[in-house]
Amino acid sequence: MLDVRRLRLLRELAHRGTIAAVAEALTFTPSAVSQQLAALEREAGVALLERTGRRVVLTPAGVALVRHAEAVLERLEQAAAELAAARSDLSGILRIGAFPTATRAILPSALAALARSHPGLAPMVDEVDPAEVAPRLRTGELDVALVHEYDFVPAEPDLALDAVPLLDEFMYLATPHTVGGEGDAATLLACRDVPWIASTPGTLCHAMTVRACQAAGFSPRVRHHIDDFATVLAMVAVGQGVALVPELGAADPPGGVTLTALSMRRRTRVAFRRGAGGHPAVVALIAALRSAVR
Repeated sequence: MLDVRRLRLLRELAHRGTIAAVAEALTFTPSAVSQQLAALEREAGVALLERTGRRVVLTPAGVALVRHAEAVLERLEQAAAELAAARSDLSGILRIGAFPTATRAILPSALAALARSHPGLAPMVDEVDPAEVAPRLRTGELDVALVHEYDFVPAEPDLALDAVPLLDEFMYLATPHTVGGEGDAATLLACRDVPWIASTPGTLCHAMTVRACQAAGFSPRVRHHIDDFATVLAMVAVGQGVALVPELGAADPPGGVTLTALSMRRRTRVAFRRGAGGHPAVVALIAALRSAVR
């Protein structure tokens, strides 16, 4: 019989690529991970890993087993959801991940509604960039998360996760003065020679700024890296640069900032482990979030 805990390790190795990364994520030692994977190979009766120097890659049998592991783990999530639905009350900790603008603009009213309808639930919120959400959902550090994707930065597929739509937003070009131009490309191109303000490299917001400008025909000259959109708008207001800002981040701009609507969008979704969509806590949070955005 294959051990589910070892299947989780194999699944994480397929996602993370190295035994050291799996060990760090799951607070094991690398040797412990190696021992558990070796035990899984003995259970399977076939080689699952191929070691080439310091690197470890999955064999075809290992890749096939990961697909089965995803299905097994999904069924376990479904079983947990059904058991939770059979209980008379909804209680316990609900770990929520959210990006900063959603934490400020959506979550407060959603959590207030959740507290009124399900006082036994204890939500715990972590601010996290969507690029970091998938591994934290897979390992159980988060139960549900608000994530977003942009027109130029689509979400990476992950067979371990599922998501439902929540909100679509306009994107705006924030400038200290009116910018002319017909269409997105011309509007952005008018700012090719001025400094730009972008989020921290490695975030989806940073990638969106860079790729949108590249699609318009230039690479932005980024002067400041700032993740908080209120601070970004304050910097734009004093002439420190221009920036791309989503609708939630563009609320109540300071004087001296011009917002030019673009056709590109940011789309927010509620993500959770595949199979957990029917869990009553997840269902309750999604309902509260949808009420908040309405």
